[in-house]
Amino acid sequence: MKPPANKHKQNADMNVVPYIDVMLVLLVIFMVTAPMLTQGVQIELPKVEAQALPSENEQKILTLSVKNDGSFYWNLGDELDIRGETGNAADVDAMVEDVSAIVAREANVQVFIRADEDAVYSMVVSGMASLQQAGVTQLGLITEAPQ
Repeated sequence: MKPPANKHKQNADMNVVPYIDVMLVLLVIFMVTAPMLTQGVQIELPKVEAQALPSENEQKILTLSVKNDGSFYWNLGDELDIRGETGNAADVDAMVEDVSAIVAREANVQVFIRADEDAVYSMVVSGMASLQQAGVTQLGLITEAPQ
């Protein structure tokens, strides 16, 4: 007599379909979240080290200084002036309000930012980002040459 045939044989293969589904879901999650992780402030920096050229147009220059206590002061003039003061503000919001009003009022203004070396980096970057959001398009940084 022959033993009855087992209709359901054991399968020794691993079912990888659930693993592929999980991998594809993780891939989609990473593809969606990766662009959100990159943030930055867009500024135009010179590509090479060179001397500043004289300006051909009548451009006003607003020199914005960040003190080490987080306060701001600025000077508006025809040249880069680090000693004068035509306005000041104690926080970022007041500074952005005043500087964006100056930029909107004047025809052609370029903003240069200079910061104390002991100033908090986040204050400088938040000031730059706030100015960019307020519509300032010409933004530069001032440094001193090492001696």
